[in-house]
Amino acid sequence: MSEHKLIQVREIMKSKFFMVDGLMTVEEAILKMRDEGARPLIVSKRHVHDELGMVLLGDIARKVLAKDRPPKRVNLYEIMNKPVITVSPDMDVRYCARLFERHDLSHAPVIEGGEVVGVISMPQMVLNGLASIGISDEQGKEA
Repeated sequence: MSEHKLIQVREIMKSKFFMVDGLMTVEEAILKMRDEGARPLIVSKRHVHDELGMVLLGDIARKVLAKDRPPKRVNLYEIMNKPVITVSPDMDVRYCARLFERHDLSHAPVIEGGEVVGVISMPQMVLNGLASIGISDEQGKEA
């Protein structure tokens, strides 16, 4: 029987992320994404009973570029995904991957104590989580 190594979301999430206001224009967001490497953008809550939003490059491509909308005149709140599904930093990446698959997600904010502490993505789970769980184990067996 094989034991599986528990890899938690906190071990592979990106702790660098950017919280932005929904009133930010798409043009401002693109500049921030390009200049500061901010992907995705987490749109902050407007009040205590509000929910987080998120904007990915694909959202901008589909909802602004493909529709020939002027980036100077489109605010993030118009194109963001809201509410977003969030995950715990203690979640096993296997369950996180299942959640992503079930809901067709590519990214999710990681929430601890009601605050965003990072962002997790499907590529991170594959490149960092799967590599830690399976590939290194298989290489060890071959040696």
